[in-house]
Amino acid sequence: MRDFETYLPPKEKEEEEDMIIRIRKIWLWEAIAPVVLANAASGMAVEDNCKLKFLELKKRIFRFIIFRIDGQQVVVEKLGNPQETYDDFTASLPADECRYAVFDFDFTTNENCQKSKIFFIAWSPDSSRVRMKMVYASSKDRFKRELDGIQVELQATDPSEMSFDIIKSRAL
Repeated sequence: MRDFETYLPPKEKEEEEDMIIRIRKIWLWEAIAPVVLANAASGMAVEDNCKLKFLELKKRIFRFIIFRIDGQQVVVEKLGNPQETYDDFTASLPADECRYAVFDFDFTTNENCQKSKIFFIAWSPDSSRVRMKMVYASSKDRFKRELDGIQVELQATDPSEMSFDIIKSRAL
């Protein structure tokens, strides 16, 4: 027992214990807050169908997949069949709403070899709502981790930032 405790009346002793408890709670919150807040920001659930369709894209069943956030989860919005082109893909993205997308890009290298790379595109047009831009930006890394096999990431706010020439140069 500390010396000063012997001189404290019971009410002041209770107040001191309450103060110690409050300090410990504050210390604990400061220690865990970054983890809790990071999980809250990226706590978007990913529908199982998203992962399944991505695996099918890797098997070349689809050319592209467009995902959207619906409520508190990421869902598949559109699937592009293997015959669709990059122009079909870009035309499928809404002009004023954010989306995530994956595109299986086929190309020929300078050595004349056929190759393919899977692009992850975070589409966040300037005309979309600020809140949605923030939601998509804070959930992007968590969602991308669910899709194993992404080779190139691209963030675009304007169609010119994801033109065919840019995609081709990033693939090589």
